[in-house]
Amino acid sequence: MSDRVLRIATRRSPLALWQAQHVAEQVKSVHPGQAVRLVPIKTQGDKILDVPLAKIGGKGLFIKELEQALLDEVADLA
Repeated sequence: MSDRVLRIATRRSPLALWQAQHVAEQVKSVHPGQAVRLVPIKTQGDKILDVPLAKIGGKGLFIKELEQALLDEVADLA
């Protein structure tokens, strides 16, 4: 059992939250007692709702903030 909390960065969409929660449950099933916390992050793609995604960019709109959370050590995985 680890005293360290495993932090999982995730987008705030229902699907992303479900997927991250599923990963958290899988981690706990393999490592009982491991504390896991979701770190919901709003990405640029989540913020821009009035412009078609094709006009404003590709996948970077949804992952840049998640990658930055990893680099800033706000999260351990995403």
